[in-house]
Amino acid sequence: MNLTSFFRKKNLDSISEDISNSESGMKRVLGVRDLTLFGIAAIVGAGIFSTIGRAAFHGGPAVSLLFIFVAIACIFTALCYAQFASMISVSGSAYTYTYVSLGEIFAWVIGWALILEYAVSNMVIAISWSEYFTTLLEGFGIFWPDWLAIGYSTAHKAYNMVSEGAVDLPYHIIKAAKTYESAPEIFGFKVLINAPAGLVVTALTFLVFIGIKESKTVNNLLVYLKIAIILLVIGVGAFFVKPENWSPFAPNGLQGVLGGVAAVFFSFIGFDSISTTAEESKNPQRDMPRAMLYCLGICTILYVTIALVLTGMVDYKELGVDDPLAYVFQVVDMDFVAGVISATAIVAITSAILVFQIGQPRIWMTMSRDGLLWPKFGKIHSKYKTPTFSTIITGIVVCIPSLFLDMQFVVDLTSVGTFFAFILVCSGVLFLDYKGDSKKAKFKVPYINGQYIIFILLLVAVYLFITKTDHYEVLYEKPLLIVFWLVWLGLSIAAFKYKFSLLPVMGILTNLYLMTELGWSNWVMFTVWLSIGLVIYLGYGYHKSKLALQKQQNDI
Repeated sequence: MNLTSFFRKKNLDSISEDISNSESGMKRVLGVRDLTLFGIAAIVGAGIFSTIGRAAFHGGPAVSLLFIFVAIACIFTALCYAQFASMISVSGSAYTYTYVSLGEIFAWVIGWALILEYAVSNMVIAISWSEYFTTLLEGFGIFWPDWLAIGYSTAHKAYNMVSEGAVDLPYHIIKAAKTYESAPEIFGFKVLINAPAGLVVTALTFLVFIGIKESKTVNNLLVYLKIAIILLVIGVGAFFVKPENWSPFAPNGLQGVLGGVAAVFFSFIGFDSISTTAEESKNPQRDMPRAMLYCLGICTILYVTIALVLTGMVDYKELGVDDPLAYVFQVVDMDFVAGVISATAIVAITSAILVFQIGQPRIWMTMSRDGLLWPKFGKIHSKYKTPTFSTIITGIVVCIPSLFLDMQFVVDLTSVGTFFAFILVCSGVLFLDYKGDSKKAKFKVPYINGQYIIFILLLVAVYLFITKTDHYEVLYEKPLLIVFWLVWLGLSIAAFKYKFSLLPVMGILTNLYLMTELGWSNWVMFTVWLSIGLVIYLGYGYHKSKLALQKQQNDI
């Protein structure tokens, strides 16, 4: 086993061959508008209905500026994705980008990590959809059986908490425990199934299976509806804004505003899903970079405006609730609008599930084409022109756990995988710049010489960290920050030597900082997840890789 073979890379010419060979496989029906709407669908999910309230509760009206700040930070990463998308028109997203720039082992790691962002996170999103769906039914006087709306793991965990005498438990825990007690039994086993979660995943998987054109039509309709209702909320809410609620603008200072950085950043995750549909885009090298930046811009405007309306309608101290958009309209006696918002949440979550169900099969398809996964994952349906086996497996992988499990513990884990992918894509751009391959890109990250700036920013950041925070306590609570500072120092040295571009470096640092916010346990789980993936790679992909087989043929 040769160590250098782990870092074998695909070149752009071989990727061009892959594209030409796959022309008859998939339908190119997506324009820049469709791609933009896919991005909005992925970004504007359930988060907009909860994240904004929590962030405003801690930061006050100034959280509206935080959305702008975080959007700028996201653009660092989005620009790197856009540059790769203008060079590589394969539906592999960060996996393919990393394969070209950093090598096969990193590509496999990213492909494995992206399962967390797409398939695993969709389990959590499906469970959330079920909660909104059953609540909406109750609003119409239809009561879905409790034992058919909760997974066994969730109910059993709640039952144990109540049985152990835990005090001050929230209502949903007590309700889940009662559901466990009253659930029907078969052969002594409690029957508890989250049927709505399974049904929505099954329905959307079927839609994804029958064609990208049909999926595009449904997604566009859902996103238009979602945006229209959000604009309605903004328009109606503007009449109830009281400017005095915006004062003080930052009641808890800069620290209070920045306390919501991680939560707000999560609200923007999803723009990268656009790159998974490259082979179904009419003009991917032109349209994908545009769509990524368009969807980030539109979502930023929506987020900032909603934050201003919310904090203008009520005092920011009242926004520490799970459903802030519905809550503020209940406060002003507009329960009808509150009900519409609840329905909108279902639309928003549905479109998010759809986009991620589209993305995961196409990553597996590309990995299979490269020989890192079994050939069956790369098969395209003769009639529907979609990755057949990959789509079905994605549906099963997402559907079955969402029926039975409490998947909330993987929320942060999915974020670790996403940030890790973002870091490697930004690193890939730096590597391509160093090798001179970026000249082939039709869209390039604007070059700003970071030779001195990155080190100067490090000095400023360290000064502020030491003088403006209780740094010893912060490092004690978040020891992973030491890794962040060391990486920044290393990048400063490398930037001085190689004249690195500033924006990709800022993308690396932004995502790494957010990874440190997630805590040790998530890093440990992520390491375990990657270890499982490496075992699979060493057992199959390393030997079956298309590049490995080509080398064997050349050696004969």
